[in-house]
Amino acid sequence: MHIPPFDNQNKPIVDVDDPTVPLNYFNIVKLKKGQAFEYAVPGYETCIVPATGTVDIDIEGFKAGGVGERVEDVWDGEPEGVYVPVGAKAEMVCTSDEAEVFVCGARYGKVLDAFAVRSDELDLVQYGSDDTNTHRKIKHILGTKYHDKVGRLLVSELFTVGEGGWSGFPSHKHDTDRLPDETRHDETYNFRFKPNHGSGVQMLQREDGKAGDAYHIVDGSTICLDSGYHPCAVLPGYQMYYFTILGGLSQRSLIQYFQPSHAYQIETIPGIKDMIAKFK
Repeated sequence: MHIPPFDNQNKPIVDVDDPTVPLNYFNIVKLKKGQAFEYAVPGYETCIVPATGTVDIDIEGFKAGGVGERVEDVWDGEPEGVYVPVGAKAEMVCTSDEAEVFVCGARYGKVLDAFAVRSDELDLVQYGSDDTNTHRKIKHILGTKYHDKVGRLLVSELFTVGEGGWSGFPSHKHDTDRLPDETRHDETYNFRFKPNHGSGVQMLQREDGKAGDAYHIVDGSTICLDSGYHPCAVLPGYQMYYFTILGGLSQRSLIQYFQPSHAYQIETIPGIKDMIAKFK
């Protein structure tokens, strides 16, 4: 499902028990200097990630000051994030001139401890190549290194390297729990383009060998993926970014099932096996 950009007025874009991606939660919060925003999401663990701007965060006594380093856009430096336990009350206060903040979450049944992820604690992966039109960089905010501190939530930022090209290829899905071959993980994206009048396409193919759907994605588009194979591409001359939220049904580790028609290309794309391993 494609949700075009709109003024959500700091209200969830993907709320709890969403009919398409019930395992996900997503909000975009926009603040001016000195403004505060408070929230709690029963039944979901969440993560606060400034897209731009800086915020001070208080989670029922756990404090993280000066979270967020970027000013101009998501290409302007490294991300930072703060993990918020299930149902905890979190307050953020904008300390920069303005801030745009992603709040993402996954359904989970236990209460863990809050913690911050600073820019020097990210797990970085770069793979693909210009020749295969698959060159991209992934910045894991809540990646595999936090398996013992997070329940079901995986949070990453994905960037195309260079202008134009494909991401999420070879086509894969993760809509069914059938270990050891695949896990059920609902997934939500928010896209940005540089320059911001750029755009791309999100494909969604429900069955191998049959025609699927395609969505025209623009700066600020949100995509909710419940099932099917889902590569995406950006127009030549533009860079693409997408904020990625994954929520697992029965485990945090993601096991992708690659589309049989294209799975052989795992062997042709440099570094892709390392990328796959970083989600497990």
